[in-house]
Amino acid sequence: MKAAKIIITIDGYSSCGKSTLARQLAQELDYTYIDTGAMYRAITLYFLRNQTNWTATEEVEEALRNIELEFVVNTRSGNREIHLNGENVEFLIRDLVVAEKVSEVAAIREVRTFAVAQQRKMGEAKGVVMDGRDIGTTVFPQAELKIFMTADNAIRVERRFKELFAKNPNITIEEVKANLEMRDYIDSHREVSPLRKADDAVILDNSDITPEEQLQLALTWARECSGDQ
Repeated sequence: MKAAKIIITIDGYSSCGKSTLARQLAQELDYTYIDTGAMYRAITLYFLRNQTNWTATEEVEEALRNIELEFVVNTRSGNREIHLNGENVEFLIRDLVVAEKVSEVAAIREVRTFAVAQQRKMGEAKGVVMDGRDIGTTVFPQAELKIFMTADNAIRVERRFKELFAKNPNITIEEVKANLEMRDYIDSHREVSPLRKADDAVILDNSDITPEEQLQLALTWARECSGDQ
């Protein structure tokens, strides 16, 4: 009997490896991976480029009307990459300038309404793995498998530093630590869809396990939830 397609949500703090696990799970299960963080980063990039005042509701609404987001498969890597109004911005959205502002932008009610509507449409057919901050609580509260990822703060800082240092050798670990602390606070305290663990989510603390152990654990949960045992 063929296993049923399910929705898998992966929420948690920054630099816990949500995107890495989500991408691996999607590949192993032949599911579609949707990087919701990339969507908020792309919106932030648009706001920065166009000098949008995101404290002004009318400016935000006008900007959102001019934003088209799409995930397109990179024929070389096989990964689905975010396109903003037809432009591949996968690399640009990883810059620290975007990282410093994305939590502010993502906290805006109109921005979240815009993004969540698209995310729900993408997941209608199931067979998706979606990671973010509020996927299991707001976007897909009915998801069959909800994972909440966490890790020791020092480990998260070190991971993020290594990621950013490869692109910007001038970055300091103090800057990275401050950025993560700021994002954690904003994500957890925002008025709209704050970061929190869904009541029925399973916790995955990857401080002391390897990426392969993490993947195998998540695959076991996924197969149990889809009836593939």
